[in-house]
Amino acid sequence: MGRIKTWDELTICDNFLFLKVMQNKRICKKLIEKILGIRILRISYPVTEKSIDIRYDSKSVRLDVFVEDNAGTLYDIEMQTSDGDTPDELPKRARYYQAMMDMDVLNKSEYYTKLRKSFVIFICTFDPFGAGKSIYTFRETCQEDPSLLMGDETTKIFLNSQGNRDGLDPDITAFLDYVNGQAAKGRFAKSIEKEVQKVREHKETRWEYMTLAMELKKQRNEGHAEGRAEGRAEGEACFADLMAALFNDGRAEDAKRAASDVAYRNALFHEYHMDGRS
Repeated sequence: MGRIKTWDELTICDNFLFLKVMQNKRICKKLIEKILGIRILRISYPVTEKSIDIRYDSKSVRLDVFVEDNAGTLYDIEMQTSDGDTPDELPKRARYYQAMMDMDVLNKSEYYTKLRKSFVIFICTFDPFGAGKSIYTFRETCQEDPSLLMGDETTKIFLNSQGNRDGLDPDITAFLDYVNGQAAKGRFAKSIEKEVQKVREHKETRWEYMTLAMELKKQRNEGHAEGRAEGRAEGEACFADLMAALFNDGRAEDAKRAASDVAYRNALFHEYHMDGRS
């Protein structure tokens, strides 16, 4: 887990700032239009940072930027900055987000034929598939005839800020360059940069982030303290087990030495096939 950034260190790649910028309807609408090559009349935000809980015992999912357009199409836009996951982790996360969006509609007593057309869009600061493309678009197709779409109206799109820009829309090129840390170029990227600065200057948003950062630090410190306490308890229990085993085997002198000699104690743990956690 990385260090929690200060307010001044945040960039468009950080979820908190990205979410705030995408609350600008004009920018969010334009980004969707440019990625998909479509025109949208208007968009709305059913909720901010939508959390979906299907059952009390299921894993919930938080959708960072959850948008609905005038035609009822749903869009989930996520910023992804970590490429340390397993190769199938990100695609399966997209699959899970898609499923949760569908289940959320069904939970509202809609029949399955009423499921909405939907897009899951991941903006990545790394190449998720290693093919060098700036945009990867996935739809359900027939294995025997790739030109035949299944027609479930679901699409998963992965943008890669590290990809080849050949043939890419100029505004998307400038956006990905900006995500990649370069200076904003062109009207669209500069409008995003302007919104970033506007968010930065908003005192209430700054305080919101600082409060969140303090809570995250508190939770992390509590987790570390709990882990250290558990480690000590496990170590003490293993040491007690080792002492009992040595005395049972008539090795009192070894027990006495192990109490003060860490290296010797570890050797005995190994001999007795114990995890001493020393």
